Amino acid sequence: MCVGLSAKVVSISKDTCIVDAGGAKRTVSAALLNDLTPGDYVMVHAGTAIAKITDDDEEETDQLLEALQ
Repeated sequence: MCVGLSAKVVSISKDTCIVDAGGAKRTVSAALLNDLTPGDYVMVHAGTAIAKITDDDEEETDQLLEALQ
């Protein structure tokens, strides 16, 4: 099973971006996504932003992760 985590884009530089995933900031590849702006939410898998998601998607993911804990 593969797991992707939702994260908020903090900043963008060429083909990388810094994302905030629950307070943990990390640099991930943004090469697959063309139209990212700071404040967008993305799904991150294996160090790569693989899809842009909505605020509602991010909130639902957070609720599901809390329920699993």
